[in-house]
Amino acid sequence: MELIRRRNAPHQNEIPPVELLDEEDDKKTKRKIVTKQKWSCIDSCCWFVGYICTVWWILLFLYNAMPASFPQYVTEAINGPVADPPGVKLRNEGLKAKHPVVFVPGIVTCGLELWEGHQCAEGLFRKRLWGGTFGEVYKRPFCWAEHMSLDNESGLDPPGIRVRPVAGLVAADYFAPGYFVWAVLIANLARIGYEEKTMYMAAYDWRLSIQNTEVRDQTLSQIKSNIELMVATNGGNKAVIVPHSMGAIYFLYFMKWVEAPAPMGGGGGPDWCAKHIKAVMNIGAPFLGVPKALAALFSAEARDVAIARSKASVVMDKDLFRIQTLPHLMKMLRTWDSTMSMLPKGGETIWGGLDWSPEEGYSPRKRKLRDKTSQTSSHQDTQTKESKGKHVNYGRMISFGKDAAQKLSSDITRIDFRGAVKGTNKANNTCDVWTEYYDMGVAGIKAVEEYKVYTAGDILDLLHFVAPKMMARGGAHFSYGIAEDLDDPMYSHYKYWSNPLETKLPNAPDMELYSMYGVGIPTERAYVYGQTPIAQCHIPFQIETSADEGNECCLKNGVLTVDGDETVPILSAGFMCAKGWRGKTRFNPSGIKTYTREYDHAPPANLLEGRGTQSGAHVDIMGNFALIEDIMRVAAGATGKDLGVLDSTVRISLSYLHHGDGDHLYVFKFHHVKMSASCIITKLYADMSSSGSHTNPYCQIFSVAEDAQRLHPSNSVDTYTEVSFLIINFTFSLLRSPHSLSFVWTVPELNCISPIN
Repeated sequence: MELIRRRNAPHQNEIPPVELLDEEDDKKTKRKIVTKQKWSCIDSCCWFVGYICTVWWILLFLYNAMPASFPQYVTEAINGPVADPPGVKLRNEGLKAKHPVVFVPGIVTCGLELWEGHQCAEGLFRKRLWGGTFGEVYKRPFCWAEHMSLDNESGLDPPGIRVRPVAGLVAADYFAPGYFVWAVLIANLARIGYEEKTMYMAAYDWRLSIQNTEVRDQTLSQIKSNIELMVATNGGNKAVIVPHSMGAIYFLYFMKWVEAPAPMGGGGGPDWCAKHIKAVMNIGAPFLGVPKALAALFSAEARDVAIARSKASVVMDKDLFRIQTLPHLMKMLRTWDSTMSMLPKGGETIWGGLDWSPEEGYSPRKRKLRDKTSQTSSHQDTQTKESKGKHVNYGRMISFGKDAAQKLSSDITRIDFRGAVKGTNKANNTCDVWTEYYDMGVAGIKAVEEYKVYTAGDILDLLHFVAPKMMARGGAHFSYGIAEDLDDPMYSHYKYWSNPLETKLPNAPDMELYSMYGVGIPTERAYVYGQTPIAQCHIPFQIETSADEGNECCLKNGVLTVDGDETVPILSAGFMCAKGWRGKTRFNPSGIKTYTREYDHAPPANLLEGRGTQSGAHVDIMGNFALIEDIMRVAAGATGKDLGVLDSTVRISLSYLHHGDGDHLYVFKFHHVKMSASCIITKLYADMSSSGSHTNPYCQIFSVAEDAQRLHPSNSVDTYTEVSFLIINFTFSLLRSPHSLSFVWTVPELNCISPIN
């Protein structure tokens, strides 16, 4: 055996051939590759999910482990110390809850839930169709649109569908998760002692006409009962009403309804408001309407939608998956009577005509340079020469083509559309979504375009032409004119109660009325339209986003903008408190005191600030600390004078009449201005005789005499309120004039102009 072992030993120590070793290595490598390939195909997805879950759990652990003040510490480390919320500040001052507070939400901000629906909405009972996560919009868009639409004939519920407003403070505290509306104000009021029994959210179905909210849901009666209960259970302290956006129109209507005799009104009597309301603090109120509402009803779009359509036309315009987004949206919008309540009111008298408007001279560039007061006259003269070639006609709310928006009215040929014969658009016979444009035909669509430009005096006729059913329904609920004689019995009808130019404020001389709104954001005022191909199932008109004058002009993406809060122009938000209701007027016979508060927009510096605490945007202003503090002080018992708010004034406009070799001749239009005794004006040349064509019933000419004794002295040359900054800024840099020219009059002390008390 030993011999055998010895003989086998050499074989055991023999080295295999190199070729054999290489072959074995190749086999091992292939096995490893196969093993790796099998693992990557089967396990990579699980590995990725596990990785995400692990990171999520680690972050969740850290979030729960860190102190609650850590996010604030990070924010302060980056941005500096954070100001105390108004509730903390006022609580430290000793303020406490006194007057009950009623919130009146605006359009689209109040949640709506389903109580009865068709088979496609099974499982959605008492779930939000509007507000919240909007999950149903993505899951079943056609079913959602069907249930959000109202009956096209009655403006009420379609057969078999009941959608109702959510009740309580949760109805409008958040519009969607993380997107607050009233939540910040509610939380701050709670810090000084308010709770649910002293705060009430007047939720309503914002799709309906105001009168129909009472007919269907008795909403106005519920508001009346709740205010009476809150006043009675809070020691007789009157309520402070805080409407936002369309809620201001809604509550204006309520004040007329509650005093009117039954059955048309609430039967509260002529002194109901005087007994139950301390103040109405309107936030971003579209009292005179908004051009956005016109664009929504005419073409189912506004600036943001038009830009989105131009960037993603496949989704918005084309029949992708046969969705037809904008036609579906238009069909739904035109069943909402509430949209018609926000159409511009007052016609050309308020909004301007073909060749003039109250906002003449506004420019985004001038707005940005508001605080730059060191501009030289030569620089201003250069800007003047440039501006002469581009005249902005804000009074033309709709213009077909950029040229029509900029030409003189004498150079525009207009063919009246009112007598045009409507035809049949055979191309629309296969359209899945019916709109009233279907009945217009090619001839009717062409007639609309050939009229070229539409002012506030034309838009109602335009909408009657393109949407007769909608306007016939809305005509029973709303009016848009200016009353000549408010004592005429016709104005006792509810259709006039939502128009501040056709109704009187209540008989409540001790009540206060506030107009609070943001400024400093370009806001839609007029539109340049174009025509889409008729042989398609599209809306035949759309905003011409190619019409653009760049950042130096107010025409951008087919939209002309003015100053405002991004949704409501200053003219609509501020005019009534500044002029229409100021003092004892035919619209305010009892002399209710009116106050204006403007909040200059300051966007958040970075993402850590969220939507900001100094925003002037239409919805974001609800988180503005200054606005919240003003509301809380009034709710705690303060008055407008206590806030330091002088009686209202409106932003001035200046019309340039003549620029020759000599003096510059201007007409200054503003309301009730006073100056300190130390403010001495040495020269002011104004051609008063030629100013007639530049004025309207709501503007007055103000001329300053050289005699300083005629000037009204103010309390202090160093004390000014927010409502007066516009005049001071104008003095500095001519921001409100259509031409930036140097003055021919001198003011030794520029800080000397303020509104009259």
